[in-house]
Amino acid sequence: MPCERKPMRYGHSEGHTEVCFDDTGRYIVTCGNDGDVRIWESLDDDDPKFITVGEKAYSLALKKGKLVTASSNNTVQIHTFPDGDPDGILTRFTTNATHVTFNSSGSRVAAGSSDFMVKVVEVSDSSRQKTLRGHEAPILSVSFDPKDEYLASASCDGSVVVWNIEEQTQVISWPLLQKTNDVSNAKSLCRLSFQPGAGKFLAVPVETKVHLYERGSWDLVGMLSDDLLTQPINVVAWSPCSTFLAAGSIGGLLTVWDVNSKLCVERQKHEKGFTVCSLAWNPSGRQIVYTDTEGCLGMLDGLGTSTASSTTKPAKDYDDLFDEDDDRMMDEGLSDANSPKKTVVGEEEDEDDFLIPSTGRVRNRGAILDDENSLGEEYSVAPAAAPLMPLRPVYEGPMPTPPQKAFQPSSTPAHLTHRFMVWNSVGIVRGYNDEQDNAIDVEFHDTAVHHAMHLTNSLGHTMADLSQEAVLLACPSTEELASKLQCLHFSSWDTNKEWMVDLPKGEDVKAVCLGHGWAAVATTSLLLRLFSIGGVQKEIFSLPGPVVCMAGHGEQLLVVYHRGTGFDGEQALGVQLLQFGRKKRQLINGESLPLSPKCYLAWLGFTAEGTPCYVDSDGLVRMLNRSLGNTWTPVCNTRETCKSKSDHYWVVGVHENPQQLRCIPCKGSRYPPTLPRPAVAILPFKLPLCQTSTEKGQMEEQYWRSVLFHNHHSFLSSSGYEIDEAAQTQSEKEQQELLMKMFALSCKLEREFRCVELAELMTQNVVTLAIRYASRSRRMNLAQRLSEIALEKSNQLQEDELETEPTDDPYSPRENQEEEEEELGEEDDGGETEMEETTETKKPGKVGRSNPFKVRVAGSGTPTSSSGKTRVTNILDNMTSSRKSTPISGSAGKPNKGPVLKPLAPRAKSKAQSTLLQISSNKTANKKNQETAEQAADLQKQPDTTAPPTPTENTENKRPKTGFQLWLDENRKVIIADNPDLDETDVIKEAMGRFRTLSADERLSWTERAKGQAGDAADARKRKRAEGDGGAENETVETDENNSKKKKSLDPSSKLSAFAFNKN
Repeated sequence: MPCERKPMRYGHSEGHTEVCFDDTGRYIVTCGNDGDVRIWESLDDDDPKFITVGEKAYSLALKKGKLVTASSNNTVQIHTFPDGDPDGILTRFTTNATHVTFNSSGSRVAAGSSDFMVKVVEVSDSSRQKTLRGHEAPILSVSFDPKDEYLASASCDGSVVVWNIEEQTQVISWPLLQKTNDVSNAKSLCRLSFQPGAGKFLAVPVETKVHLYERGSWDLVGMLSDDLLTQPINVVAWSPCSTFLAAGSIGGLLTVWDVNSKLCVERQKHEKGFTVCSLAWNPSGRQIVYTDTEGCLGMLDGLGTSTASSTTKPAKDYDDLFDEDDDRMMDEGLSDANSPKKTVVGEEEDEDDFLIPSTGRVRNRGAILDDENSLGEEYSVAPAAAPLMPLRPVYEGPMPTPPQKAFQPSSTPAHLTHRFMVWNSVGIVRGYNDEQDNAIDVEFHDTAVHHAMHLTNSLGHTMADLSQEAVLLACPSTEELASKLQCLHFSSWDTNKEWMVDLPKGEDVKAVCLGHGWAAVATTSLLLRLFSIGGVQKEIFSLPGPVVCMAGHGEQLLVVYHRGTGFDGEQALGVQLLQFGRKKRQLINGESLPLSPKCYLAWLGFTAEGTPCYVDSDGLVRMLNRSLGNTWTPVCNTRETCKSKSDHYWVVGVHENPQQLRCIPCKGSRYPPTLPRPAVAILPFKLPLCQTSTEKGQMEEQYWRSVLFHNHHSFLSSSGYEIDEAAQTQSEKEQQELLMKMFALSCKLEREFRCVELAELMTQNVVTLAIRYASRSRRMNLAQRLSEIALEKSNQLQEDELETEPTDDPYSPRENQEEEEEELGEEDDGGETEMEETTETKKPGKVGRSNPFKVRVAGSGTPTSSSGKTRVTNILDNMTSSRKSTPISGSAGKPNKGPVLKPLAPRAKSKAQSTLLQISSNKTANKKNQETAEQAADLQKQPDTTAPPTPTENTENKRPKTGFQLWLDENRKVIIADNPDLDETDVIKEAMGRFRTLSADERLSWTERAKGQAGDAADARKRKRAEGDGGAENETVETDENNSKKKKSLDPSSKLSAFAFNKN
């Protein structure tokens, strides 16, 4: 059944449009969103007669000189045809009617309405009405049985119902459709239709198929389908001969089936891929007219005649399956590459192209009608002969998914006359393109940033982004003008606050975004162009695929693009994350972007704290987890809070502290209208962990959500940004409290192994609390294992400090290497102590330092502190020493430092070595508790008589070595022999790695050996001081007693003795 597709022409304004023929087939009658009914003598009629029936016309029907219309004033009106004179109101509803139709004789009209009712009215006497009640949502369509006994109706409640008209009862109901709350939100109009004549079948479009139900028995007797139909069918219409059924789909595909053989005999594609919302057969059976949702009118001509030869030429290459189609939306089934070409006069071999679709399948599935069997005036088809074998194998694998179009995050579709161009945390950019105005309004949430702006959109900008510094606008190219990029830099101190750039010919802007001091533009040439905020062109690089969207925040740029062709409804997207700072780098390089099955990307952006996140069309929000190798973690499912399947949330912002997802609820739609101004709702986050209804699951979800949402602290500090230390401390406290609650719950459930697993996540101080809890719960085995964990954490903490201190000590300024080496020999015994409580000493020459780990003499060349106080620490025991002392002394030791943490440059090797030795000796000094307190008391007793120590004394009083340094001394030769090329710093790093591989017992034995040497060295110093001063024997005796007390407290098992169960 070859035919010719006529070019589309303008019929009505944008919106739902309907069409029909008059009884003779001479006139084409249409109605549309502009409220007019137009009467066309042909498709080429440039001056059609029109009748205004209301503000909007939703549906029309024409039979025997009577024109019935459903208009926006909630009435169904009658006009004479073709004169167009009003002939009264047939019936009224409480809201607008959605569909009207005549019965076969023209004596009755059926009308369905958005108030859930169906009415059957006599045309001759409108007072004779029958009301059919039972649907629970607006009516989509109605259709009369040719024998006037039944009426079929489809509704937004998902049901298709057959009614007995006289009894006003339901005969049968089928739940076939997706439920919606309004006709405008329905997935399909479901324009069902009874077969004319005998009325043997009722045709109902369901998704991508047409169900055929037998009249009387109402059994499903067949289905009409086609593999190329990937979008739902919107409307069906029977041919006058009752043999063929035509269908129009959401994706613009027009399909004609032979109902007897259930074969597809014709396929045509809407030239622009718009949704077909109405179609009608000419009474002659040779033409089909159709309308789309943009108000345009089209025609298929030549149906029922055949000029095709009895043979077919080879099908096109399978490469056509992968034709590029960047201009198609997600909801379109096919690209223009699949639409048949027009026949060119003189090219006879192309005349039968209409029989072969671009997929390589024969349209008739092997039953092609030749000249002898073609349709004639009798509308009959000869029985199909043996099917012709295709000339090459038919592809039966997965079908490619149309690529998602590029879009701007938080923007509504570009075809709307009033739309949001962007809505973000800075403000809102609205676009207006109607008869009165073509303009752009910029509104700021905080008017202190800038006042609202009204811009004339003379260039036709369709893309926008907004930041604290500028507004960025972009427009596509036209035949005369190139694609342009316009920036309004309102934060500039210059008087010229606007700049514009023309892109090269043939290159169009597809996506734009703004960051701190830069703007980025992705183009159709697969290029990403960077500009400064003032208009200076900067870097340019190629993208691996067509861009989908971009987002910027501070120095970060997030780009999502097509990695390749997706199949079976999946999108194959890739993501790049770049950071522009002093050192530009790529954090994520082309990894695939995870999406829910058969979903596409709906929103992309950053949290207010700078963490990338995105939302897919299924409402799942995912956030980047930097601590787990840049993986994506789902943090919220907006669908869980939607009351209906047709409801959605339109995301406008994400915050990590407080944890908020800012979005706009859209009832029955995916995006909000501009008026009235939508209200922003706040949704909570929830990780999809298992069994979150239980107490254990709830605490696990809270803990890991807190960990994920506070990862940004480490990223910000490493990037040189200010961080809220109070919030960071509070989050760590909350996490440790949750761990302790889970620990207590596991103890009650007698899950001791789980308790140990939780203790691994705790800090050293919280492990100490867990030990106390376990001891009081009479779980001594658990307490013993926890004490081993606490000791390991203490050792690990010291090793980490040893490793990081040589390069990460920003608080100790040094002038040169010689001063650094002198510091090793110029520290006296007072520099070996560190206490939680600061004690004042009036010792001349002693000064405080900004480094909390060192106390230096005045002659060492370091800056002096205004306090002039020596800082020492009283260590309670070996399991809490480092963790307790560091925050207090660290914060007190840097009173003049700002909160901004700068990235640190690596230091010289010799300096790193000397600093390492200082820190190593400091850690040994931290092991002394009672002895240190006694020495501080000595200093307080004689503040005025103590003389400054001499360099000779400092040289003699060098600090004892740690367990690691003792191990290094014995194994240095082995390491150097294995790695002869290493310098001193690398030798220490290698030694650290090997020392970590030792078992906990071996490391503990080395630590105990170091403590023993430290005690001997302390005794020697005390004896020497006693000999020099001549009167300190009593103090030495007290110090020895304190040493014995210290050694007793260092025993790991002694910590548990206080909690041991006493049988007596």
